[in-house]
Amino acid sequence: MKETAKRAAVATLVVIALVVAALALWKLKVVLALVFLGIIIAAAMRPGIDWLRRHRVPRGIGLLIHYVAVFGLIALLLWLAVPRALSQVESALGTHGLPTKASDLKHAASHSHGIKHTILVAIQKRLEHLPRASKLFHSGVSFGLKAFEILIAIFFTFATAAYWIFERDRTVDFVALLLPRPKRKVVRDTWTLIDLKLGAFVRGEALLILLVGTVLSLLFMAVGEPYWILIGAFGGLLEIVPVIGPIAAGALAIAVGFTESWHIALYAGLCVLGVRLAEDYLIVPRVLGDAVGLSPLLVLVSVTSVGILFGGFAVVLAVPLAAIVVTLLDVIVRNRDPADEDVPTVLFPAKEAEN
Repeated sequence: MKETAKRAAVATLVVIALVVAALALWKLKVVLALVFLGIIIAAAMRPGIDWLRRHRVPRGIGLLIHYVAVFGLIALLLWLAVPRALSQVESALGTHGLPTKASDLKHAASHSHGIKHTILVAIQKRLEHLPRASKLFHSGVSFGLKAFEILIAIFFTFATAAYWIFERDRTVDFVALLLPRPKRKVVRDTWTLIDLKLGAFVRGEALLILLVGTVLSLLFMAVGEPYWILIGAFGGLLEIVPVIGPIAAGALAIAVGFTESWHIALYAGLCVLGVRLAEDYLIVPRVLGDAVGLSPLLVLVSVTSVGILFGGFAVVLAVPLAAIVVTLLDVIVRNRDPADEDVPTVLFPAKEAEN
């Protein structure tokens, strides 16, 4: 009886510890998501940093070069796109005749149509329900805190990526030392394979976003789609969300096209369909190949499950998470040798980058 009581007590403590750990991880899910995002960014940059290191550029300088290149490219795209986007927004609102009084706004809303009508009506409703000064102050403080939290999250993510560039190998060695000697090589090879897959996937997705956004914008401009640069850029960004993103981009392009005519809506839908077909049959096989080794059905299930469990932000992490799970199952359950697995080249020769 005494031995049974001890076992029951130990089992109870283990269960309680697991529950507490699960609750703690659930509370820290945002932090864990940011850490995982940082690891993914590091995996995408590592081949380039290693290539620079082989050419006698220190890792710290190589990391700085990558960060400058990334933020410089974002700044360049914003410099090219934002003025045109603002011009299209001003055109949508009719800036030169924009009402400045409540009565003028009501009159303009009643005599407008399409997107302009929708925007003016929304502005009118918001003006009718303006909060008091005290509420405005609290709202401004809340918005400022939220913006500050976003900036901290961005800094934390890129700091994690920088840390992981320097500390990954030490972490892998530490974990390997905790395991029996015969399994250490398998652990290192599995970790390397996951890192290569994540890096190839992220670099491929970045290329797809840039390519799809540019092509869609040019096609929308050619067919006369209203606000073509806004819709095209948004369609490119939605490439981050697998399966659902392209569908949402097509629906938005068609809806905006209908504000002009059904012909433009049809042309916009055909543009999105054509880009999607070219992406599936020409671009993705050459750019991404089988980077993560996931079927479309598994991607859809992963995106839906992660979105339900962790919210909309985590959807962008669904495919990398699924890729890790599938890789681990291949190694543990199917006994596949991770050192023999191939990873497609995306900008850098993946295997050579690790050697």
